[in-house]
Amino acid sequence: MSDIRRTPAELRSMFGANLRQLARGYPSISELSRQLGINRTQFNRYLSGESFPRPDVLARICAFFEVDARVLLEPVGSIQNGYDALNGPFLNNFLGEGASGVPEEFFPSGFYRFSRRSFLNRDQYVVGLVRVFRDNDTTFVRGYEARAAMEAQGLAPTREAREFRGLIFRQEDGVAAMISRRGSHTASFNFLSRVTSFENNYWVGYVARTVRETPDGERVVRMVYEHLGTSISAAKAAGRAGGYCAAEDLLPFHQRLLQPNVAFR
Repeated sequence: MSDIRRTPAELRSMFGANLRQLARGYPSISELSRQLGINRTQFNRYLSGESFPRPDVLARICAFFEVDARVLLEPVGSIQNGYDALNGPFLNNFLGEGASGVPEEFFPSGFYRFSRRSFLNRDQYVVGLVRVFRDNDTTFVRGYEARAAMEAQGLAPTREAREFRGLIFRQEDGVAAMISRRGSHTASFNFLSRVTSFENNYWVGYVARTVRETPDGERVVRMVYEHLGTSISAAKAAGRAGGYCAAEDLLPFHQRLLQPNVAFR
């Protein structure tokens, strides 16, 4: 058993290192501190190990990142991971290698604008934004469903309810992703392969949602991803333009790749 006698400086240092790793999945420290309800200057002091949060603030941070108070004593990776099912002996040669082998040049990190046909209304399309990033050797995706899409399903359009996250795997002809909303309430399987374009920054494929068959809804639709790079300003502009639109209002190359008049097979 490790020695639990830690000095205040050691506790602050461990907590700061863990908080920095947890914050890596968020593009903006200002936005993260706002979501946590913590002053940005004070949050920076936590990150640097200069200060330590009050018990109530620590509880809020742990709840937000879904970790426990061991962030004071242990590296966060050992707290979160536990048994790594993907890289364990049963799945490593089937899923583990694909999840840890997505090269940057194959599917780069950064922001992506996506578009697809609405699952609920065939005459409408959804345009949104996701961020792809890497933590060690694993590639993740994170985004928020459009407010209008949530409201159309009778769901509260809160930021927490709209958020989705996923894991990206390499496939022979492209990448696949398993994506879910918080609590695994809904999930989707996504596949994308690169297509020839001027800047070589487009992928096309499909998304299948995990719902029961219904007579008036889609479960699998064609989808386009456009890599925007890592610019926050470009991402914000794309995010503001997201939501529902008609086929003729899609960006021209998105419209061409989605083939609105061609049935998906």
